[in-house]
Amino acid sequence: MQRMLESSRSRVWRLSGMALGAAASLGVVAAFGQPSVVPLPGVAVEGVRVANEEPVTTFAMPVSALRFEPLVDVQARNLAEGQADVSIRAGLFEQTGFRVGVLPVFDPQTGHYFAELPLPPEVLSLPQVLTGVAHALAGWNAGAGTVAYGWRPIRPARIVQAAAGEDRSRRASWYEGWTVSMAGGRTLGFDASLAGSRSEGSIPLGDHDFRRVHGRFQIQSAAAQTDLFAGYQAKFFGWPNLYTPFNSPESENLQTVLVALNHREDWGAGDGVEWGAYYRRNKDDYAFNRFAPLGPVHPFQHTTWVRSAAAEVRRTWGGAQWHARAVVLGDRLTSTSLTAGRFRDRLHRAFSLAPEWRGARSRGGFWTARAGVVYDDTNRDSSAWSPLVEVALDRGASASGLRRAHLGYATSTQTATYTALNAASGAGLFRGNPGLGRQTARTLEVGVSGVLAGWNAQAAVFQRWDDALVDWTYRRGVTARTANPVDLSTTGAECVVRRSVDRWDFVLGLTTYARRSDYGSAAVDASFYALNFPRFRATGAVVVRLGRGWEVRIDNEVRRQSDSLLRRASNRDAFLTAAAVAFSPSGWKGVTLSLQAENLWNDDFEEVPAVPAGRRQVVFGVTYRR
Repeated sequence: MQRMLESSRSRVWRLSGMALGAAASLGVVAAFGQPSVVPLPGVAVEGVRVANEEPVTTFAMPVSALRFEPLVDVQARNLAEGQADVSIRAGLFEQTGFRVGVLPVFDPQTGHYFAELPLPPEVLSLPQVLTGVAHALAGWNAGAGTVAYGWRPIRPARIVQAAAGEDRSRRASWYEGWTVSMAGGRTLGFDASLAGSRSEGSIPLGDHDFRRVHGRFQIQSAAAQTDLFAGYQAKFFGWPNLYTPFNSPESENLQTVLVALNHREDWGAGDGVEWGAYYRRNKDDYAFNRFAPLGPVHPFQHTTWVRSAAAEVRRTWGGAQWHARAVVLGDRLTSTSLTAGRFRDRLHRAFSLAPEWRGARSRGGFWTARAGVVYDDTNRDSSAWSPLVEVALDRGASASGLRRAHLGYATSTQTATYTALNAASGAGLFRGNPGLGRQTARTLEVGVSGVLAGWNAQAAVFQRWDDALVDWTYRRGVTARTANPVDLSTTGAECVVRRSVDRWDFVLGLTTYARRSDYGSAAVDASFYALNFPRFRATGAVVVRLGRGWEVRIDNEVRRQSDSLLRRASNRDAFLTAAAVAFSPSGWKGVTLSLQAENLWNDDFEEVPAVPAGRRQVVFGVTYRR
């Protein structure tokens, strides 16, 4: 009875919090006079589907803008910028790929570090979430989807930020961009940034110390852009039960280097070419018990290297636009513990070709059809041919009502990472499987987009079949997590609507997923990833321009998660809110004062089962923009 009363009070509190969040978002519109636009730190206005891109206790990273993105689920340990698993369409953390320009950025040790990108958001375009056929053509080595960024053109700018608040949290960052005009209408640009943050954390032993530095050269013209980037990021953070459910004070120490070259040309009429190359090194020092005497060699130290080149071209020929792409990527691992597998280096190759045909409709707009194939191969795994096909009706961006509808089928494959392949299979905290092979994901989807009663809307329904997908599972009485292949069948529906008026912007996202799983003969009592997905998730982002220099930004998320016996401190329901209030004094040009809060209602929901939730944190910040 006591548990029932506590559960009822918890639900009442969540519903009250949701009502208060909606009132704070919408009711304040009438409280002030004429509106004025006051951007909060790091927020791009056009096309953003979240209200707060700027995190609370640390500096902004690419993952920051995904925290409340309707089509992406970020499952955080400590703060999202510490360690976060990024999931698309209820996929696993290693089923989401990242692309910057034409380059697939990858970590061969584990998908937990796919989002380790030492890139400030100021150098990137807004993220695109690619699924289905678009993902099959533009993504690489990922089954569910790709988060794709472009390189933003450099503009003269200066952004200086500083903030401090609860739990001895403090952060500071500086970004500067310079440009020089050149002959032939070209522009030479350079930008650089420094950022750092520290905090004792919202729970004991949840401290962090982050640093990042970058520099970029750019040459741009009306139809081309070349970027040369170098960045370094160092992150130390602690969190109890970071990866294991054994109440241990765990910690991570990550150091990431990224050097990238990317060139893009626009030939007109949708044709063009893009090519590039990158080098990435990631050092990982993981401690199961950060206070244990480790001796001269830490037990979990790993370093990975990746070198990759990629190119894609779109060219109209013979009545069709041809899309071709090639990726070559080599990876290498050194480790003190991931030594039980068959290999520690690998060469990946991928090629794709897909023509697209277009035909005009008598009632306006046009039909498109495309079909193609993707070839994936490595020197360590079997190769695979993956077909794709899509038909679409496109009525144009100015059409009322329905603007686009599509039906598509695509196959994607991927290989296992070294933590799964090379961890010892019979001992240790993480037990691998050297026999894991190529994983296959087949997706059938139908989607529509358009305008409904003044709201921009997009929706999709999909079915995905995953074969031999690598999951990490738990068995009662075994103090380890084990890499096991699983066959999954996932059905899902997604909808995102948005609208902007003079005083406010609103984005609502709704997703629901159902799943069947088959682990074969493996003994599995619970799953940390494949069976941890939102059965229902709703996101609501609201930006209210109050006038007189004031602005309010609120992100809300309500979810019901799948059941898990590993989840201990919380139930499967969550209501999460991030909020910010900003004020730009009329006499201080370029200065914005802000008050930000993360987990406003102090929800204890475990985003990853058995990993404690981060608690509410509030900071006060100052931003100067020129």
